[in-house]
Amino acid sequence: METSSGDNLTHAQNELYGWIKDYMKNFQHSPSIRQMMQAMGLKSPAPIQSRLKHLQEKGYISWQEGKARTMQIVDEIVEGVPIMGSVAAGGLIETFADVQENLDLSGVLKKKDIFALTVNGDSMIDACIADGDMVLMEPVNDSHSLKNGTIVSAMVPGSGTTLKYFFRKNSHIVLEAANPNYDPIHLDFNEVSIQGKLLAVWRKL
Repeated sequence: METSSGDNLTHAQNELYGWIKDYMKNFQHSPSIRQMMQAMGLKSPAPIQSRLKHLQEKGYISWQEGKARTMQIVDEIVEGVPIMGSVAAGGLIETFADVQENLDLSGVLKKKDIFALTVNGDSMIDACIADGDMVLMEPVNDSHSLKNGTIVSAMVPGSGTTLKYFFRKNSHIVLEAANPNYDPIHLDFNEVSIQGKLLAVWRKL
């Protein structure tokens, strides 16, 4: 199967991908299947749907399932803040170290080394942080300097990472949820690693 120069797309996939990019640049929204059929000179939607599926699988486009005109060009939304994985807003979950994608907020936030985490769970719902939100975090180099009440991403070795309010009480740390359905997590100071403190919440509506 013939591939286009410099990537892993077939000629047909690359032709559609290039046309979609130009269309979205000009009109600021994604085209319809019918418009793509007309542009590619096709009378059936099946070839378009097949090419779109391959473009999605190869990481060139993305969209929200079941919602019309939500297509996005991946390389236009992945430059900026590295998304380092997920953070639990419920119980503790396994943490991930490898970068999966990037969140483009370079023109908004210019702090050094900030990173993003996707929220899993509802334990911070009363702080207006919901399941599926993305939180922007500033690295914490010295947890002793943190103020009580700061929202942090905290890693407990062997257990995982969680998003909670931080409170220090003598040699102990208490991680409190913003949801009365979750009990506080009590830890010795040396049992927890504070990865970052909250800068902003990013929600896609």
